[in-house]
Amino acid sequence: MRYWILFTLACAISAEERTVEPTFLRRQIETVKPVEWGACQYRALFGEGDTEKRVARGIARYGALDAKAGADCWSVTRAGEESVYVVLRGEGTIAGRPFSSDSFTYVPSGTTHSLACRSAGGCRVMVMGFYTKETGGEVQTATLGEIKKQTVGGHPPSVLYQLMLGDVASKRDRIAAGRTVVSLYVMDFQPGGTNFPHHHDREEEIYLVLDGEGHMVAGSGVDGIENRIPAKAGDAYFFRLNCTVGFYATQAPGVKSRILAVRSTYPFGR
Repeated sequence: MRYWILFTLACAISAEERTVEPTFLRRQIETVKPVEWGACQYRALFGEGDTEKRVARGIARYGALDAKAGADCWSVTRAGEESVYVVLRGEGTIAGRPFSSDSFTYVPSGTTHSLACRSAGGCRVMVMGFYTKETGGEVQTATLGEIKKQTVGGHPPSVLYQLMLGDVASKRDRIAAGRTVVSLYVMDFQPGGTNFPHHHDREEEIYLVLDGEGHMVAGSGVDGIENRIPAKAGDAYFFRLNCTVGFYATQAPGVKSRILAVRSTYPFGR
């Protein structure tokens, strides 16, 4: 009898300690405490360095890197992880390739590379890493200015897309190189525009609000009602598999909203 009581108590304690993982995560860049990363500072939003890193299963890292003028941040080789860098501000080099504001760079798994800032006003770069078992490929760089804005099937004309990076089989993206990454793009919303709430049953996704404001749709109740959350520039959202995702831009006249989005294959199947 005594052992049964002890077993029952142990189960009760275990049940109390058990937590349910969230279907989405929300971060604001400026409220995340930076850590030293070589000669630079890094704000971990999702993945490595985040308190809930295990929620984002296929995301090795996602965060904002700030570098002062003349800073050489690091030299690194990441086996089993492909990297994407999106420059929000500044000029310098990534993997020996020059970068400027609105440029982006793809680095395949296992490639030794470094990042250096050469802009007098400093640099801010979004750092993304995705787990992959595949190897091969080469470093590639492009800029948003090279990419036309277009509508995408299934979404209304109130949002235009710039298709930056797709997988190796992509025919529509500026760079076709991703192994785990399937789509990196910018959405440009008209006032009151939306991309229609939807979900992905095979991919994880991250949204970063670059400009403007509105309401992010993140998850929904059992009755299908959209869970709308006020969102502003600097807000980042990670969406788990099958989580409802979408955005409604503010209707304020003259205010356009932009979102940087990335989708990657869920590494464990459905």
